[in-house]
Amino acid sequence: MYPICLILLVLVTQECSTQDEEGPYRGKYVGKLNSYHHQVSGEVYAVDDWTLLLVEFNYDGTGDDTFFWAGDSGRPGPLGFIVPDEHGKTNILERYNNAEIRIKLPDGKQVSRITWFAVYDLATQNAFGDVYIPEEFEAPAPRALTPLVAAPGVNITSKPIKFIDASTFVIPEFYYDGLGEEVYFWTGVGPQPSSRGIKIPDEEGYLESLRSYGGESVTLQLPGGRTAFDVNWLAIWDARAQRPLASTLVPDGLSLPPSAARAHPHRAALPHCRQLHRDLHVAWEVFGGQVTLQLAAQIDPDEYIAFGISGSEEGAVMLGADVAVARWDAATQRGLATDYNITALAPCVRVLGRWTGVCRDDLIGGQDNNQVFSAARDAGLTVVTYRRSLQPAEEMDRAWSVDGVWAVWAVGGVDAEGEPAYHRLRGGAKLTLQPPVGRPENDCVPFVIGERAKVPGWDRASLSDPALRVFRFALGPAGGARGLAARRRAAPHLAWYVNGQLAPDIQLRRGLVYTFKVQGGDDPHSATEYHPLVVTAEPRGGLERRADGGAAVRVLAGVRPTRRTRAPTAAGPLCIARPPPAPRPRPPPDTFRAYNRTLAWSCAATAADLVVAPNSSWPDVVYYNSFTHADMGGRIFVVDKPRRGARSAASAPAPALAPPALLLLALLLSH
Repeated sequence: MYPICLILLVLVTQECSTQDEEGPYRGKYVGKLNSYHHQVSGEVYAVDDWTLLLVEFNYDGTGDDTFFWAGDSGRPGPLGFIVPDEHGKTNILERYNNAEIRIKLPDGKQVSRITWFAVYDLATQNAFGDVYIPEEFEAPAPRALTPLVAAPGVNITSKPIKFIDASTFVIPEFYYDGLGEEVYFWTGVGPQPSSRGIKIPDEEGYLESLRSYGGESVTLQLPGGRTAFDVNWLAIWDARAQRPLASTLVPDGLSLPPSAARAHPHRAALPHCRQLHRDLHVAWEVFGGQVTLQLAAQIDPDEYIAFGISGSEEGAVMLGADVAVARWDAATQRGLATDYNITALAPCVRVLGRWTGVCRDDLIGGQDNNQVFSAARDAGLTVVTYRRSLQPAEEMDRAWSVDGVWAVWAVGGVDAEGEPAYHRLRGGAKLTLQPPVGRPENDCVPFVIGERAKVPGWDRASLSDPALRVFRFALGPAGGARGLAARRRAAPHLAWYVNGQLAPDIQLRRGLVYTFKVQGGDDPHSATEYHPLVVTAEPRGGLERRADGGAAVRVLAGVRPTRRTRAPTAAGPLCIARPPPAPRPRPPPDTFRAYNRTLAWSCAATAADLVVAPNSSWPDVVYYNSFTHADMGGRIFVVDKPRRGARSAASAPAPALAPPALLLLALLLSH
């Protein structure tokens, strides 16, 4: 059996360390269960000093009072303790058939300090199967390497690199100025770093040249399911100069906890493949006058992949791009690769009667020129294969040059109408569609199965002070994964900021009059910065995007009737907050307060007034939003005004206590 690294890196002949047993790395091998009764069998590994992994575990489930059991006595017996099952329960064991399960020892117990582990029946005091822990057993644990050692004249530093598990490592206090044009995290085999290595995606999954780091702790994962046993070094690699800027060696024989991630079996079906992101591949083949494209991405079920030709021949530019928006439609169980044109960096909206933004070609007078061949969704991976002509079929399309083309891509959620909302990932790449014969372009590595870490959303602010009569509405960024994306299916690019808070809850009282000072932009020619405010009985807004102009939506404030439909009334001069410029989306800070401090505001001196007077016909919960774009706002809780003279239970005076003499008199009179 060849070491894994020799299989994955076929161009490299240098030997590398590997685990003793075949198959995926599972931790440190403890032994095989001795089988005595009830068909108990399997193998036991130590994941770390608190966790055991049972592989191909069998038990017929017919014991009367049977548990996982461990102890430090000479052999399995009543002097032991129950080990909870894979669900953390201490219930009597049920049947297992070739199961692979992780079980955790109770608090205060360690694998290295027990003598045996068993499947034990308390009623009969018999071990149905057991395994003994070797003497002086050292369980897998995180291991520290040396710090990065910089090349002469290079200013890169770090604390000792630490492997958390077999695939994940941390570079603590990493300093790099970010000035290199083609500098990457890099790994491979051999005695020292070389050009035969491969890129390691950065902490956000991107494979682009490294940004500057100012002493951050950077957590990275080896690509394609590789482990520390498959590589000999880690480096910061300058691809233009073909040299390491800094590096450290990965020693053989590290005893590490196994990674929960595992490689996905998907492989690109087309000869050329480019890894655009840790979670996104594009593969292609040119035949005749057509190009076949396969998009594969590790995304959520309700997310899309946008991929196509840049709006500029000089680089990756979204504005003016001709893209396919691909996704898996769970309702129809089929894949889509719909033809879109990007005329503005905004959702598709009508601007003075014309559709503008990220719009389907067939909505703006064109046709869908993409032909879907196949699609599937499996283990979190969406794969869509489609074909289109190299030459534009209509004026709004762009040509695919076989000599080289700048491509753009993005990943994000779809809204309630199935349309692409704001992206959470984006990037670009220069692709040569027809490389030299016999030299297919392919830098794709296997996807890794595993849940994407979900960041918690910021707390939602609430404006409920009864004295508030004026609310100021301005625009700002939606806050990325911690902002509106944490509250709803798909987040917009911009959101309402009310009194400086991101789409807060508002409390109003019936019978009172309020003034909303609106500064969402008053230029109807703009697809991105024209946001009249509306208050409606439904949560989404975006009436202008709807085919009927939102005629079926109950609008409580912010529109007036016209001959055909309704027009907005509260469009004020623009007041907008913008984040600092960045080449790609960055994770937001842990708190909204910290995020808010990074924003730069630009505001007009005046605002439009929207007078709001809740009454008895209003529902208890209504919503504020944009007339033009959906999902930018929040909730308004409408409460009843206390009736004049009414007192709450908390403010009512307590009844006076009768004096003892009166109580005695009442008692005597009752007899």
